[in-house]
Amino acid sequence: MKIDIVTIFPEIASAPLAASIIGRAVNSGLVEIHYHDLRQWAVGRYRQVDDAPYGGGPGMVMKPEPFFAAVEALRTEISHVILMTPQGQPFRQCKAVELAAREHLILLCGHYEGVDHRVVEALVDEEISIGDYVLTNGTIAAAVVVDAVVRLLPGVLGDERSAEEESFSPSGIGGLEAPHYTRPPEFSGMGVPEVLLSGNHAAIAAWRKERSIERTRAIRPDLVGED
Repeated sequence: MKIDIVTIFPEIASAPLAASIIGRAVNSGLVEIHYHDLRQWAVGRYRQVDDAPYGGGPGMVMKPEPFFAAVEALRTEISHVILMTPQGQPFRQCKAVELAAREHLILLCGHYEGVDHRVVEALVDEEISIGDYVLTNGTIAAAVVVDAVVRLLPGVLGDERSAEEESFSPSGIGGLEAPHYTRPPEFSGMGVPEVLLSGNHAAIAAWRKERSIERTRAIRPDLVGED
């Protein structure tokens, strides 16, 4: 997979994605991630990427020309262009799975009061939001999406079952994971559930499914239609 992130703050995206699992995936050639400064496609002496909004209002709006030039330079027949914006569709694990099956993603990152809507109308395949809140810019959101997508690529996680059994996995109930425990078996007066120490894999699987449903109903009832 190849991923291009277009932003006025490429360093914000590259910092978290250069470390840990995603960094190792890049170093091993499982994914290519390229960071592009939108200003390289801006014109004029000052490489301006924003301007005052028509109709008035606070803040500045990102100009269309740099985005059009960037997408023209980066897009191929297999590209999927995403605009990171709080106005987009909520990002879910099922969307991460869908995006992980694509060969090339181009993530456009908004800033200021938003992006000229002609970018949405003519360039973007979909708009994505990572939550119902507003960030300083879309670059942080882009890094979140890339992390969620790349970890699903074959070979990125040490154990492929990790992606299948975790919270929100489409292969499970779509809810929260069951509780996890590790050594020591006793800590500060608290023990590990006996079933996890039993070696009975069928019983362990049943316990984990029950606890998953229980936690989902208690913490995220919206995921099981009980909100």
